Amino acid sequence: MDILYLLVPLSIVLVLAIIGVLAWAIYNGQFDDIEHQAERILDDQDETGRSAPPDGPGRPGGPVAPP
Repeated sequence: MDILYLLVPLSIVLVLAIIGVLAWAIYNGQFDDIEHQAERILDDQDETGRSAPPDGPGRPGGPVAPP
């Protein structure tokens, strides 16, 4: 029974901390544009904004040149 005097306040503090972190994330815009981030991997542009070169012979993932 004495352990409840420790666990109940500790669980309340933990719940308040989780709510605080969630509120901080929402306030700072962490959940504003989640669809764009999910589709970004499908984009053919690299980080500089230039188009990625097409796959060709000798490039990883490209067709293999005949010997």
